[in-house]
Amino acid sequence: MARRPKRSHNGGPPLDEYKGPPWGKGDPYIFLAWQAAHAKAWKAPSREVMLMRMDKAERLGLTYEEYTLEILERGRHLREEDTERIAAIKAARKRRRVRHLD
Repeated sequence: MARRPKRSHNGGPPLDEYKGPPWGKGDPYIFLAWQAAHAKAWKAPSREVMLMRMDKAERLGLTYEEYTLEILERGRHLREEDTERIAAIKAARKRRRVRHLD
């Protein structure tokens, strides 16, 4: 007969007892490549680049994180002419704020 989980248990797998590799059952090369790409993408930029992004983000009405994420995800710098995309980012910000309050 299967044991019933403790009252505070969420029913998920035991995280502390996992003895396998960090990439799980997948390909270790892909795991390590993604890990390196993530570290490279989120490496802190130079002071000048950071200040430039902060200035552009402020002029567009975005946060530094939103502006930088747009560059990392889509590979392009937003301009004043990109009103539709800027509006979509601001709308997503409002949705996140509302979801946070639930």
